[in-house]
Amino acid sequence: MEINEFFKERNAEVGGTAGMKFIETFYDGMRVSDVYLVKTKNAALTKNGKEYLNVTLQDRTGQVDAKVWEPNSPGISDFDVLDYVYVEGNVTVYNGTNQLSIQRLRVAKEGTYEPKNYLPVSGRSTEDMEQELTLMIKSVKNQYFNRLLNMIFIEDKSFHKEFMQHSAAKSVHHGYVGGLAEHTLSVAAICDYFAKHYPDLHRDLLITAALCHDIGKVTELTAFPRNDYSDEGQLIGHIVIGYQKITEIAKQIPDFPPVLAAELGHCILAHHGELEYGSPKKPAIMEAMALSFADNVDAKLETMREALDAADKNGKAAEGNGWIGFNRLIDSNMRKTSPEA
Repeated sequence: MEINEFFKERNAEVGGTAGMKFIETFYDGMRVSDVYLVKTKNAALTKNGKEYLNVTLQDRTGQVDAKVWEPNSPGISDFDVLDYVYVEGNVTVYNGTNQLSIQRLRVAKEGTYEPKNYLPVSGRSTEDMEQELTLMIKSVKNQYFNRLLNMIFIEDKSFHKEFMQHSAAKSVHHGYVGGLAEHTLSVAAICDYFAKHYPDLHRDLLITAALCHDIGKVTELTAFPRNDYSDEGQLIGHIVIGYQKITEIAKQIPDFPPVLAAELGHCILAHHGELEYGSPKKPAIMEAMALSFADNVDAKLETMREALDAADKNGKAAEGNGWIGFNRLIDSNMRKTSPEA
């Protein structure tokens, strides 16, 4: 099957608004006339000094770099970041990546688009993740850690809602609605395995740290559809924000042992493992080391999975005999595992 024919069929499979052309199905030479969410917008100049617009468009399947080469033409209406816009243009490939050249653009009227089609969403259901979160909290027997987890994730309804809807990152891994909960539960499951395999680990401390390690991201990153760094996120970062939240809540729990609060806080501060990766402290106890490994494992494998999925969708893996090229986040040329494996 020709690659363009494959994506035409894939467009029909994705679903959503009738006839919508999703970004993951774009291919070279495709004509686009549909509604997308404006993620970024900035003016630039060509080598000849002519003004044009750099625009990033988004739907729930991904993002695409777009150019408005004639921003002052009658066919281009005023628009801003986070607007839903109707665009007409052609897809080309530049440096191996799809790019949309926009000839017409106007802000879309409400009712002409379905917002859920423009936000990337976890493949896991919210109900499933909430149930797993509840069971994981119940498995923590230490009364102080259990109380802390209940105060954060169960009793604080506002935080719970934000946590379940938030992403785990702007773009690197789990960068979609529900991504933070999905990543957190995955890290906790890996830590649960570690605790069974290494009896010296204090399971209640490790699981509590795993569930709490990224709670600062609810403040560090703004909610969708923006999903970008907040001022507090840029200036302080989720590690310190999370540590502060844990410390404040522990102080509200009567007789919370100071040594347990310190060890839990240390796990949060050290969960990136190395100073150059943003951790204020390097792991000094086994639980902190185990948490840093679990966090890194889940982040790296998800990064690879998302890159391989993207390569599959744009045909890059098939064209490269499984090889999809160098990935700067993994720092390696990546290849899809052979079917024989």
